[in-house]
Amino acid sequence: MIQLAHGAGGRLSRQLAGEFARIFANRLLEPLADAAVIPLAGGRLAFTTDSHVVSPLFFPGGDIGRLAVSGTVNDLAVMGARPLYLSCGLIIEEGFSRTDFDRVIRSLADTAAEAGVQIVTGDTKVVQRGKGDGIFINTSGLGVIEPGRDLCPEPPGPGDVVLLSGSLGDHAAAILTAREGLRFEGDLASDCAPLGGMLGGLLETCRGVKWMRDPTRGGLAAALNEFVEGQSFGVELDETALPVRPEVKSLCELLGFDPLHLANEGKAVLVVQAPAADAALDVLRAHPLGRGAVRVGTLTDRPAGKVVLRTPIGGRRILDLPAGELLPRIC
Repeated sequence: MIQLAHGAGGRLSRQLAGEFARIFANRLLEPLADAAVIPLAGGRLAFTTDSHVVSPLFFPGGDIGRLAVSGTVNDLAVMGARPLYLSCGLIIEEGFSRTDFDRVIRSLADTAAEAGVQIVTGDTKVVQRGKGDGIFINTSGLGVIEPGRDLCPEPPGPGDVVLLSGSLGDHAAAILTAREGLRFEGDLASDCAPLGGMLGGLLETCRGVKWMRDPTRGGLAAALNEFVEGQSFGVELDETALPVRPEVKSLCELLGFDPLHLANEGKAVLVVQAPAADAALDVLRAHPLGRGAVRVGTLTDRPAGKVVLRTPIGGRRILDLPAGELLPRIC
C-alpha cells in the first residue's frame, strides 16, 4: 500500500524509485539523478520533471508557483545544465479562488523571468470540488550542458570536500509554521529560489566541481546518502560546521525534528576537489543566494557507502536516510 512516506524523500521514496528504474529499465534512467542527461549530436541536454503539491499554497518566502519553477530549474542546474525551457501542467480543483489562481500564475511568470527560462508549453485540467487540494502543478524542464560548463569528469573520491551553499531546513520550517500557525522570534521564511545563475557561474569559474544536488525532500541526509550508496567511499560531516538558523533549531528541538532531514528549496550541496574548495566558496559567497556557503565535510574511504556525523564532543554517528513522513506536502 502506498503511504505518504513514499513521497517524503527518505528510504521508502528511494525504494519506490528503484522499482520504477527496474520496470522502465534504460541507461538514461538508471542513475536516478535529478535530471536525465541526453546525448545529442554536438552536445548534451538535461531533462527533468517534478510535481508540486505544497500546503499551504502561500507561505513566508514563496508560494506554489515560485516553488514549481525553482524546483525544476534547480534540478537542471545541479546537473551542470543551463536551464532554458519549462512546461507547466495545472490540475485545478473546482471552486479554487480566481484571485489565488491569478497570484499563482503571476508568481510562475515572475520566477521564470528571474531564472532566465521560458514557459513554452503546458496543460490545464479541472477536477471536481473535493477531488483535489486547490491546485497542483507539474513542471518539466529542458536545459543544455555546454562544453566548459559541465561538472568535472574526474570521479569523486576520498579527500574531496563537501560544501553547502547556506542554512538548512528553512523551507520545511516555514511550511510547518505557516500550516500550524506557530510563531517564533526572528524572520523564518522559505529559501525557495532558482539556483541556475549561481551554479552556472560557479561552473564557469571553478573546474573542480564533481557533484551537486539540491537537498529537497529528505534534506541533506537524503541527498548525501543517495550520493554514497554503493560507492567505495563515504562522507564525514562536521556537525559544528552545519549552518542551521536559530529559529529552525528551536522548531526542531520543540517538535523533535532533525534539521538534516528537513527540505530545502534554495540550497545546493556540492563535492569539489580539495584544492578548489576555497575558490568555490568565494564564488558562491559572492552571489546573493550563496552568502552563507560553508565547508561542512569531506569524502573518506571508511566507512564506505555511509554518511557519518562527527559530533561536537568528538563522537561519530551514522546519518541515515529518514525512514518515515515528517511533513506532508512541502514541495
